[in-house]
Amino acid sequence: MSSCCNKPEPAPELAETSCCPSEKAQRDYLLWISGSIVLVCYVLGWGFADGEALPRWLAVMSGGIFELMNKMWWGLAAAVVFVGLLERIPRELIMATLGRGGTFKGIARATFAGLFLDLCSHGILMVGTKLYQKGASLGQLMAFLIASPWNSLSLTIIMFTLIGLKWTLLYISLSLLIGLISGVIFDRLVGKGVLNANPASPDANAQEQAPAVWPEVKKLCAGASFTHRSIGALLWDGLKDSAMVFRWLFFGLVLATAIRAFVPIDTYSTLFGPTLMGLLLTLLAATIIEVCSEGSTPIAADLVLRAGAPGNGFTFLMAGIATDYTEIMILKDLTKSWKIALFLPLVTLPQVLVLGWILNQMPL
Repeated sequence: MSSCCNKPEPAPELAETSCCPSEKAQRDYLLWISGSIVLVCYVLGWGFADGEALPRWLAVMSGGIFELMNKMWWGLAAAVVFVGLLERIPRELIMATLGRGGTFKGIARATFAGLFLDLCSHGILMVGTKLYQKGASLGQLMAFLIASPWNSLSLTIIMFTLIGLKWTLLYISLSLLIGLISGVIFDRLVGKGVLNANPASPDANAQEQAPAVWPEVKKLCAGASFTHRSIGALLWDGLKDSAMVFRWLFFGLVLATAIRAFVPIDTYSTLFGPTLMGLLLTLLAATIIEVCSEGSTPIAADLVLRAGAPGNGFTFLMAGIATDYTEIMILKDLTKSWKIALFLPLVTLPQVLVLGWILNQMPL
């Protein structure tokens, strides 16, 4: 435990400190208020599908939340299961699967792990936070988060049907490249002391003694218990450990749909052409109008097909990840560092803009 946790416990009525919880847990007002708004808007979106009986802004917000939650629920549910499973897997086995932190091989493994997980951007966040708590390096966490959100199997199929095989494969390849480069940069920054290392990361000696993966996996599967109680405990642990992500997810949904109510999406087709100004406006739009990976995919396709700007479509997808306030706030809560959270856009956005400009020069 840290030195602050060795102090005498504060009185129950005192506020909870940043590093040590008090005996009396505080109510998470952001989670409850945002979650309540999402619930009310979802019910309104279901009950007033045409939106004629509601004010326009409320109809847009309710319809947006209803649509996004219907697309996201399965990914979030799957993420809760993954998080619950990760809680039961020994840290040594997880680190043996990801490889050694601070190495290119470890970053590459984390990047491809994110690619093959069929989860939405917020589901990936939930799994990523658990991997970090289990000991993944900062570079592995960033590579996992950057390369994965819209590269899931389901969204890849959607992208293929919208913009074709050529651009889909190119987008995937370039996002993996950014994930790898960014992971290497973050681990180098940790090595130089610019950013703090993950305190949960095992030392080099422990990594060298990591267990063989497949024998340990077989042993875990053989000892698994599939009873109603064990499954219920797994889901409950997954929900508890995902509360930090749900807090910012609900807040992000409320803010994104509120902005959507006042920022017309139609302007994408007229203002965001394949020019430097269009690229910068796309970056600004991706920063302001936060949507989940499912929501960003059709918008990016619209930028390719209607605005004729494949680089803008790629920029919208990747910049939406790098500037997502949900992701930045969760990273800040997870790492206890604003510096680490803000280095996410600082490291990734220059790469995104350069590749976006290059893609805009390519013929459709």
